[in-house]
Amino acid sequence: MSVDNLKGALPDYAKDVKLNLGSLVTTSSLGEQQLWGTLLACAAATRSQRVIAEIAAEAADNLSAEAFRAAKGAAAIMAMNNVYYRSMHLIGDETYATMPAKLRMTIIGNPGVDKVDFELWSLAVSAIGGCGRCLESHEQVLRKAGLPREQIQEAIRIAAVVNAVAAVLESEAALATV
Repeated sequence: MSVDNLKGALPDYAKDVKLNLGSLVTTSSLGEQQLWGTLLACAAATRSQRVIAEIAAEAADNLSAEAFRAAKGAAAIMAMNNVYYRSMHLIGDETYATMPAKLRMTIIGNPGVDKVDFELWSLAVSAIGGCGRCLESHEQVLRKAGLPREQIQEAIRIAAVVNAVAAVLESEAALATV
């Protein structure tokens, strides 16, 4: 199981997605933990069993047990936060922004890995989740920590490509039953 398996499963019409997926792993400017944690967190965010299985298998070879757990934790906490904060923003009544969320989020303060890595994974998952508030918040934390914009952009590019892989493969699986 691997990224190569995912590339091999993509149909011809998704050649751009296939090429982008290959280049994510071979040309990344992110550290190994940042790269594989981002890939794993994004895979989890897609909810595609195939994408999760393939990326998790390879990520397990490239991440410590703590980092593997933290990447899954980033996907889990952002699955909740993206819905909550996106909804509070979309309602359009700023009064909601002053109200306490009353949601437990301790993993953000103590993720078990370098905080910058966890923030990067949370940002990438938020791109898939479509939460502008979360994207802004995590980007600001990353910039204050000194992460270059190019690496922040790379995490979002990973999110976009992994999401596209999942969309294509899930569509193909559904179409195969028609």
